[in-house]
Amino acid sequence: MRLPSFSQTAADATPAADGTRQNRRQMLAQGAALAMLCSPLAHAAPPAAAPAAHAPRAAGSAQRVATSLRIVIPANAGGGWDQTGRALGAALVASGAAERVEYENVGGKGGTIGLAQFAERHGKDPDALLIGGMVMVGAVALQKPAVNMSHVQPIARLTSDYLVVAVPADSPIRNAKDLVAALRSDLAHQSFAGGSAGGVDHMFAGLLTRAAKAAPEQLVYKPFPGGAQVVEALLKGDARMGVSGYSEFSEALASGKLRAIGVSSRRSLFGLPSFREQGLDADMANWRAVFTGKQVSAARAQALLGAVEQATQHESWQRALRQNRWEPSWQAGRDFNGFLELEHTTASVMTYLLKLKS
Repeated sequence: MRLPSFSQTAADATPAADGTRQNRRQMLAQGAALAMLCSPLAHAAPPAAAPAAHAPRAAGSAQRVATSLRIVIPANAGGGWDQTGRALGAALVASGAAERVEYENVGGKGGTIGLAQFAERHGKDPDALLIGGMVMVGAVALQKPAVNMSHVQPIARLTSDYLVVAVPADSPIRNAKDLVAALRSDLAHQSFAGGSAGGVDHMFAGLLTRAAKAAPEQLVYKPFPGGAQVVEALLKGDARMGVSGYSEFSEALASGKLRAIGVSSRRSLFGLPSFREQGLDADMANWRAVFTGKQVSAARAQALLGAVEQATQHESWQRALRQNRWEPSWQAGRDFNGFLELEHTTASVMTYLLKLKS
């Protein structure tokens, strides 16, 4: 199941004057999530389309929007959000949008701690950006914090990424068939390590458990602030298997310390077989995006959007995409706002159906 791929019409993506279209969005998302989780998925289903890159703008030098920009990364150093934020900052400087970028890491609780601090400290700051994504959406659905993503202003979706499930090199689990057998026989002792509770890693662990026909309420999930800590937990024996993005596992996989079981795409990726190809009806994509303060003016938000768009066309950003195996997944404006509304509803339904616990 690929969460960020729900279809929506132009009408669905347009903000409603009343609650009619909002209710329609919620019904569509709930129906989609229920159908995918409660019904068998056809193995012959066509593969999901790759996320589309946005059309390039005319060549030219970027307009400088600030001498200095601040990018708040609501996670610890080394993880996917940190990599994304620093790659975007480097591209903003390289493209001429800013002379320098300052970074601020505020980790914890799936980004909700950083989200709350950003809303409080930078809600009116015209030179501040926040990195976020599906992990934050899931954490908000699970934790229901006082400050949620309605307290920031969306700028654009940047990338999509797929999840890898990995085990220590000496694990007896070598493929999806072994994974299913382990989950069915002794789920309580097959602990998963991944990102924050409620995030996309947690959701995919629950989805695998359900696909294996094990009881999701018995899932043991150990959340960590970043991919580096997930790798460490696996190597120390603190968890039996881990879920994270490929870029966060790549070094440990290349060195032979970890072994990949499968990837959450619908087809083989990174030289790894997908779980769907191995007979498990489970696929999911992650995504990452950039936001600004809720009180930042519409004109300023539009200028920041232009700077981010220009930066993503610079070679600095394109190189980061290649190195980290990220898929470009540009979306902005009403389309992105509509997408976010669907994601929030879907995450709430998934959290309930998969019985995820913080």
